Amino acid sequence: MLRRFYQFRLPLALAVLSMAAIPGVHAQEPVDTIRPFISTACSEPFSDPQRFRGVIDGARIIAHDVDSFRGAPGRAKTVLLLSDGRKLDVSVLFPGGKLRKIAIELADDKPLFSVSLNNVCKINEAREIVYDDVGRAQSILVYKDDLVTRSGAIPLNPPAPNAADPGGVTVGLIDSGVNYTIGPFKKRLARTPDGKLIGRDFWDNDDLPFDADTGRTPFFPLHHGSAVMSVLIREAAMARVVPVRYPRPDMTKMADAVGWLSDQNVRVVNLAMGSNSKGEWQAFHDAARQHPRMLFIISAGNDGRDIDREPVYPAALQLPNAIVVTSSTPDGRLAQGSNWGAESVDIMAPGERVEVIDHRGVPGKASGSSFAVPRITALAVRALAANPDWHGPELRDWVLKRARPLAGEKVTRYGWIPDPLDGP
Repeated sequence: MLRRFYQFRLPLALAVLSMAAIPGVHAQEPVDTIRPFISTACSEPFSDPQRFRGVIDGARIIAHDVDSFRGAPGRAKTVLLLSDGRKLDVSVLFPGGKLRKIAIELADDKPLFSVSLNNVCKINEAREIVYDDVGRAQSILVYKDDLVTRSGAIPLNPPAPNAADPGGVTVGLIDSGVNYTIGPFKKRLARTPDGKLIGRDFWDNDDLPFDADTGRTPFFPLHHGSAVMSVLIREAAMARVVPVRYPRPDMTKMADAVGWLSDQNVRVVNLAMGSNSKGEWQAFHDAARQHPRMLFIISAGNDGRDIDREPVYPAALQLPNAIVVTSSTPDGRLAQGSNWGAESVDIMAPGERVEVIDHRGVPGKASGSSFAVPRITALAVRALAANPDWHGPELRDWVLKRARPLAGEKVTRYGWIPDPLDGP
């Protein structure tokens, strides 16, 4: 599993999901299954799985784990197998013996329904995942605390509207996807002659790379790629973006992603992500080396550590056709929480409180190496627009020669770029 994928720091406001009110009533069956377990989950002792016995006929406890905080039980997860073969996961967080939150999830071979409760055992909301005929998640329906009245819907795989090709310099964006349905993004996305989106989802294996990372939890997706793209297209107005949703379930498909981008004549790729596992990035490493004329601009991460000693990948892969970027303050100091490395990190660029547009189209500010990366990608795109015969090696050399030496401790190999907008 990817233990830590996104290298960024977003204000809480950007993490709030947009939910337009949608009338509707949920079919009762999942609610009828979950409801009897709610009061039992709220009962003490929270670490005792036996309280779930007999809640409904035929349910069996098949797993139970308890984690401790400061020597005392603080988190418990119980998995029950229901008589119809479905599973019910009950997670209770109770540090210091005080209830903080409860999550109850129902699943068959896929996640189906989730209920979350607060520290006084009041239902916050419920969520249901809707799938298409081949099992791809299409949307998340959100319900009020009665578990019946629908209050909103979160798209996961909407159709892409047709639009004219924007022209310009083609650049790849490997990330959680982009919201291709709204103006700030769809205007700069690559299109076929008949107006169809040129993009690829290597997670769902379709051509709809919508911005939603459900890897951590399928019910509360993360969103990242749209905000990253917003920085790129603001600082390189000629960027023609080809989006790729990364293949979290099978990272060997990163090789396919690189090859597919090469087939789209992409010479610069924005890759603002990473994890601690080198093995997860082996396929990407091999594919990147097989395409030496492509340039990959990669985030160093936000773990607050020296990645020469404690590597983060793909930043620490030492690829000859990559630029690894970390975030600086405006005055050239390493930003708080950003990674560094005199060998593994090439340059710093200002990436704190960068103006972004999130997946809802809402403006805000974000910080971290994820938002320093598209500033350097935009610099490379503008250089490519001025020098259309260049490829990865020329672009890499040109960008790195713009770096200025750092004062004090050496935390990057080449220095920093004070203003990525100071260029062609």
